[in-house]
Amino acid sequence: MSVSERRQERWRESLDKRLGSVIVIGEAIYRRHNVSAILRSAESFGLHEVHLVSRGFRPSKGAARGSERWMELHRHTDTTTAVRALQARGVKVYAADLRPGAVSPVDVPLDGPIAVLFGSELNGVSDEARGVVDGFLTVPMSGLTESLNVSVAAAVMLYVLSDRRRRQLGRPGDLHPDQIEATFARWLAREDKAAIGLAARVGEPDDEDEALWSEALPCPT
Repeated sequence: MSVSERRQERWRESLDKRLGSVIVIGEAIYRRHNVSAILRSAESFGLHEVHLVSRGFRPSKGAARGSERWMELHRHTDTTTAVRALQARGVKVYAADLRPGAVSPVDVPLDGPIAVLFGSELNGVSDEARGVVDGFLTVPMSGLTESLNVSVAAAVMLYVLSDRRRRQLGRPGDLHPDQIEATFARWLAREDKAAIGLAARVGEPDDEDEALWSEALPCPT
């Protein structure tokens, strides 16, 4: 086996702290640097699941720092499909938007799993997204600047939501045991393949890696 026992222990420790109940959706984010930065923030805060509305994705090596390799990624060709799939699992989906009535991540209800949809840098979330989400989130600002870069806004929101969720749970993570075992097995298989030269080195894919994309598992409630 190519993975040391110590590294496997670190994987187990990380998976025990993962949150499956705070989910990220990236919609048509044109600059891969920004979506890569969102992935890095999400993984750093211990989030597990990301949905990208995109026909293809190559992470920016410097911004992502390999974070995409440790997350459960799902790809969709349109926003409605992505949102409806999560809502069917009992997930409340909120769009990050400067919109009247948008609530702060400090105040949004966390009585169940939640997903936050981040739109493009140029136009924000789409009208399609606004028509299907359950509500809207914004970062309250006191300065003269009226907006944040999408990756910065994502980092602020995801930190607040993940911290609130852990406090509510009274424990560091909430992944279902089946998700933990499936993810551990996937990581182990990937590392074994990489060790014999059948996959790109972790964190440095030259092209889009089909092995990144996952099938959804039931979301914790």
